[in-house]
Amino acid sequence: MNFPSELKYTKDHEWIRVEGDLAIVGITEFAQRELGDIVYVDINTVGEDVKKEDVFGTVEAVKTVSDLFMPLSGRIAEFNKKLDTNPELVNSDPYGEGWMVKIEISENGDLDGLLSAEEYQAQVGA
Repeated sequence: MNFPSELKYTKDHEWIRVEGDLAIVGITEFAQRELGDIVYVDINTVGEDVKKEDVFGTVEAVKTVSDLFMPLSGRIAEFNKKLDTNPELVNSDPYGEGWMVKIEISENGDLDGLLSAEEYQAQVGA
């Protein structure tokens, strides 16, 4: 299983890539494997301010629906439109084309509470 070291992670299985004042967010390879085939990504919070750990959308797989939790406080600036027609990108490329949202970070201190790749890997037992 892949745990890119340049990313930060949450206990709820989201990954975060910080690029200046923006953070790109998706779900981890572990999470997409646990969910199975992703058939729909529902995020209708673009333009909204969302607090850390609030639900900002859902991922629907063949067997279940799972909430997505905001890893950082901020405004959701963009949704990955490719997921509207190709939600399976979350399965095939979770750390690349399968990203979900871009966030304008409002609380830089939120980054301190995120897990490193090693910490996340230990949490999931991989």
